[in-house]
Amino acid sequence: KPGEHGSTYGGNPLACRVATAALEVLVEEGLADNAERMGQRLRAQLQELADTTDLVTLVRGRGLLNAVVVNADEDSDLAMRMCMKLASQGLLAKPTHGNIIRLAPPLTMNAEQIDECAGIIKDAILSFEG
Repeated sequence: KPGEHGSTYGGNPLACRVATAALEVLVEEGLADNAERMGQRLRAQLQELADTTDLVTLVRGRGLLNAVVVNADEDSDLAMRMCMKLASQGLLAKPTHGNIIRLAPPLTMNAEQIDECAGIIKDAILSFEG
């Protein structure tokens, strides 16, 4: 019925124009394609951790939204401690469920930046070994 559902800003012409402009930038700059390529590059480098240390059990993701699953219980604080170590080295990540590190870098990342981030992540995680 009329009046039961609404939005103060829904359909606002300015908001719609801003959304359209943002989508145009995504397409014109090829950000989705870049995210896919850079995400594959990041996951390949981080997979080395899962292959060589017991600290990481899984690396997963799509595009530049990725996760590193650490070998700990969901109620552990290991992911949080690892994220704090990352932050101290200038890289922000979000712990989730106690054993997952969520990585969501900007869509504009380039290969050099991905490589630098992967190095920081590897060093930080490996600092928890032994």
